[in-house]
Formats: sequence, structure tokens, C-alpha cells
Amino acid sequence: MDILRIILAIFLPPVAALMTVGLGLHFWLNLVLTIFFFVPGMIHALWLVVKNRQANPVA
Repeated sequence: MDILRIILAIFLPPVAALMTVGLGLHFWLNLVLTIFFFVPGMIHALWLVVKNRQANPVA
């Protein structure tokens, strides 16, 4: 599942952010970043996925 989120974070950053944090502040921030500047949106989505993985490690 994490591989799917990482791939989505590269190609469709808002979808990865939505799958990771839901409809919160980080999703809307990522949407704005992606609309105006794609690369910062991609970096933000990757950061969300990695941060979430560190908070919830797979056993």
C-alpha cells in the first residue's frame, strides 16, 4: 500500500495526500501547491506519505 501512495505522490500528489490524511488542511495545501507549482506539491505529498509511514510503522 505504501508503494501505491509513493507512486501516487509522484504522479497525482493530491490523491496521495487525500489517501494519507483525508480532507484536512494538508490535503487543501497540497492541492493548492500542485495547482500552482507541481514540484512543491509532489514534495509535500511525498513528505506526508513518509511522515505517516514513520508514525505507523508496518510490523
